Amino acid sequence: MLRRTFFGSGGLAAGVSLAGALWQGAALAVVGGGPAGPAPRGGYGGRLPGLGGGEDGPEGHGGGHHTQTHSHETHGGRDSHEAHGGRGSREGRGGHGHGGRGGPYGPLGPPDANGISLPAGFTGRVVARSGHKVGGLTWHAAPEGGACFPDGDGWIYVSNCRVPFLGGASAIRFGPDGAVRDAYRILSGTNLNRAGGATPWRTWLSCEEAMRGCVFECDPYGVRAAMPRLALGRFRHESAACDPDREVVYLTEDEPDGCFYRFIPIEWGDLTEGRLEVLCGPDGSAPTGPGPVTWQPVPSPAAVLKAARYQVPAARHFDGGTGCHYAAGVCHFTTRGDRRVWAYDAERGLLEVVCDADAPRDGVENITAGTGGDLYVAGDSEDMEINVVAPDGTLAPFLRIEGGHRSQITGPAFSPDGHRLYFSAQTGAGRVGSGVTYEVSGPFRG
Repeated sequence: MLRRTFFGSGGLAAGVSLAGALWQGAALAVVGGGPAGPAPRGGYGGRLPGLGGGEDGPEGHGGGHHTQTHSHETHGGRDSHEAHGGRGSREGRGGHGHGGRGGPYGPLGPPDANGISLPAGFTGRVVARSGHKVGGLTWHAAPEGGACFPDGDGWIYVSNCRVPFLGGASAIRFGPDGAVRDAYRILSGTNLNRAGGATPWRTWLSCEEAMRGCVFECDPYGVRAAMPRLALGRFRHESAACDPDREVVYLTEDEPDGCFYRFIPIEWGDLTEGRLEVLCGPDGSAPTGPGPVTWQPVPSPAAVLKAARYQVPAARHFDGGTGCHYAAGVCHFTTRGDRRVWAYDAERGLLEVVCDADAPRDGVENITAGTGGDLYVAGDSEDMEINVVAPDGTLAPFLRIEGGHRSQITGPAFSPDGHRLYFSAQTGAGRVGSGVTYEVSGPFRG
């Protein structure tokens, strides 16, 4: 446990323990305070369709590494079809082929040089490949959940590493023109780091998707050591989303009968102490579908003999909780087993289904939102798509990666200005250890 807790991370000596509030203050001192990522404008406005109206950077240090902005070239000059070739289009597959159904950005065009099919006006590039250098760092295998953070005149993209016992997280620092300035590790020696979430005080919560997994709070700027936040519970963590309005952190659990939790810290910004609660029915019974919900405390969040999800009889169970994202009074989260996108309306205490099993049609994973309020849902299937859900509830593919057989799209996150979307194919072309991290830029709504 000590190895995982204090493994060298950033520039701080291993073994230095900083309490949550002090850790938070140190992180803010680096960047001057403020929330991470773009703040949605407009969009769902606090209510979802069906709820009565509206919504919801690389390891090591090295300079001089540059990637061409708004180009189709691959990292390191590799042939574009090496990792993405050999897969034909899906013409005639229910609108999933090129020129098929269009969402707010129109239909997808043919794949570009990197195998990405995008709407007109958008361009993509490869930022990093597993096992290859980027910003002086060898990019990790199995890139997973991610988030962006402002950094002076540029920004940082953080990515988890979903590798057993050798996981962690890395960061890529970008300049204002999108050029890679630097890359470094921010967490090492952890286990199956799946997704996570950004905090308003600009730290990254990296979630272990392992039995009795932990949430580690990491410094995306590489200055402070990552710290385990044990009060958030010991279970198969998947994602986290901060609700600054109610000062809570929502958590998903990747089990076939997992739960949806919220953590209420004693002091907002300090995650070392607080109360873990689980979503329950309104009358002390376990709900089975959408409707009014309440919360009950989890008696022993770190218990060994009885898992947290079984400690409260009225707890609502979900089929494989995955991504979650909070904005404007609503926390959206996804469940892989039944391929649903849910919306918890925190203002009204209501749970609703935004998208059901057939939409997205091929699995759901991570979720994020653009500055205009659109939701972007990454898939975990052969189709390798990111779908966009507009505020009016319409859903359509925004992009598709050709050739990513049996892989997953992970880590979608927007740059702070909302003009660039980052994401990864966990295993490029289905080959273990061959993950690819991409950037897409263009006329995003907002």
